Amino acid sequence: MGYAENLWLFFLLLLGIIIVPGMDMLFVLANSLTGGSNRGLAATGGIMLGGVVHSLNGAIGVGLLMHFVPILFNPLLVAGGAYMAFIGFTLMRSSITVGHGGPAGSRSAWKAFRQGAVTCLINPKAYLFIFAVYPQFLKPDYGPVWMQAVIMGTMTIATQFAVYGGLAITAGRSRDLLVANPQATALAGRAAGLLLVAVSVFTVWEGLKMA
Repeated sequence: MGYAENLWLFFLLLLGIIIVPGMDMLFVLANSLTGGSNRGLAATGGIMLGGVVHSLNGAIGVGLLMHFVPILFNPLLVAGGAYMAFIGFTLMRSSITVGHGGPAGSRSAWKAFRQGAVTCLINPKAYLFIFAVYPQFLKPDYGPVWMQAVIMGTMTIATQFAVYGGLAITAGRSRDLLVANPQATALAGRAAGLLLVAVSVFTVWEGLKMA
């Protein structure tokens, strides 16, 4: 298999992982519904930063980090689930009053960016993807490993931007249509928060069951 085919296969796997609804996608959706497209895009930017860090881990530490996966997986899973559940609970409480400026007490775009980065960095599924996939595609036969990692990292953040950024814009526009009805928008924010809590609990339960 040539390098071009290698990259296409990597892209298909990457796209499949990103488009499947998970913590990152729900976090962007929740921010977009409660704070508009700008906040959703800020959350997307944070997740993209997390994707850069994951790609760096895959490039320079796959062998070393894989050794610690069995030890770190459960604590990381529980920490990630607890953090996302906390964000979901906060959304459920902060979306009571909604106007054109966003819900009362809502996060700033900068805070959404920071939380997006943390959300991505503590997502166990992201680490499992890096550990399982990167060793299969980073091959010395295709040239310098660091250059391959740069290309794969660029593909990762570009795909994240296309999928999550598109979701942020679409959900943000949908929210704009609901602003005239504060109760409906508040309900959407609470529903997004509840969904985050539910997914967090399910993720932890499934991960511990498989461990």
